[in-house]
Amino acid sequence: MARIYLDNAATTAVRPEVVAAMVPLLGAAYNPSSLHAEGRAAREAVDAARATVAGLLGAAPREIVFTASGSEADSLAIVGTARALRDRGRHVVTSAIEHQAVLHAVDLLEREGWSVTRLPVDARGLVDPQIFAAALTPETTLATIMLVNNEIGVIEPIAELAALARARGVRFHTDAIQAPGWLPLDVRTLGVDLLALSAHKFSGPKGVGALYVRAGTPLEPLIVGGSQEHGLRAGTENVAGIVGFAAALALAEAERAEAAPRVAALRDRLEAGIRATVPEVLINGAGAARLPGILSVGFADAPSEALLIRLDLAGIAASAGSACAAGSLEPSHVAQALGLDARYRSGVIRFSLGRATTNGEVEEILARLPALVAGVRSPLIV
Repeated sequence: MARIYLDNAATTAVRPEVVAAMVPLLGAAYNPSSLHAEGRAAREAVDAARATVAGLLGAAPREIVFTASGSEADSLAIVGTARALRDRGRHVVTSAIEHQAVLHAVDLLEREGWSVTRLPVDARGLVDPQIFAAALTPETTLATIMLVNNEIGVIEPIAELAALARARGVRFHTDAIQAPGWLPLDVRTLGVDLLALSAHKFSGPKGVGALYVRAGTPLEPLIVGGSQEHGLRAGTENVAGIVGFAAALALAEAERAEAAPRVAALRDRLEAGIRATVPEVLINGAGAARLPGILSVGFADAPSEALLIRLDLAGIAASAGSACAAGSLEPSHVAQALGLDARYRSGVIRFSLGRATTNGEVEEILARLPALVAGVRSPLIV
């Protein structure tokens, strides 16, 4: 049996069209900061990619800053904005289920003297707008809530939260890294001041991210040196990676209307089949709007590490949650924030489907999964 890849929330395969856009630039030794013809050609490629990304987000080209990753984009947004506004207040609001890139950035601020409010979520994984509003104080300068949770796929009410923050003069950042290709990403509709993306989550290359920075948003650079990226991110630009980022985002957006409902139907089929064939399961995020491709399941009394090994040996790639926390034997911070019973909390598996996932692959998983789970619950079963 061919292997089945259901870990697209961790990373996706680079599409051939994206590779084709990048290849001509990989062998070019041109620096976009150089003034000669070769440098100008590289600059034109970066500028064209920036314009493409800006247009897809409903932003102006100058509002797009390219980075080396989504984690860097999150850090630049959070730490850079907080430091730029340090004289106005030193309080940051976030949620308990953010990606580690966000949580570690606010941890850094906390060590530097900021106070941080980490909001709880309900049993579905949602931030309550009323609790969010109550957490904002005269000292609050920044709030950061993710658009889509990377472990359970729950979609947060970002437009509502951003409006509450804006009414109080608080800058609002969202980690939207899981959203491209599945959700609309018009920054004007979302109402955010900062929005982070990472190319490898939507079939682009690894090692390139982007940050939308609304015009007028105070921001201190984290990487200093040259004047690249409007003075906000020094370092010679990754020209091929940036071009690949734009190509991948354009493809994801062009195919969203077709891909999102199709993959959501496959996710729903997988969920229904698991419910019907495997006893004692819990669907994380049930009852909330979720990303089409993410299905998080808690299998009672089936430790996730053991189940992942059996899935892998059976030719199925999945994960226990965020790939950034791989190797940890503890339940993820998201599972703990949801208040899951211990029997389910230690047995969470994330199946993340992609645009290439097929109905046949879903049916194959459903045919194999009951025995795999039973084998973990009763180790003598082989």
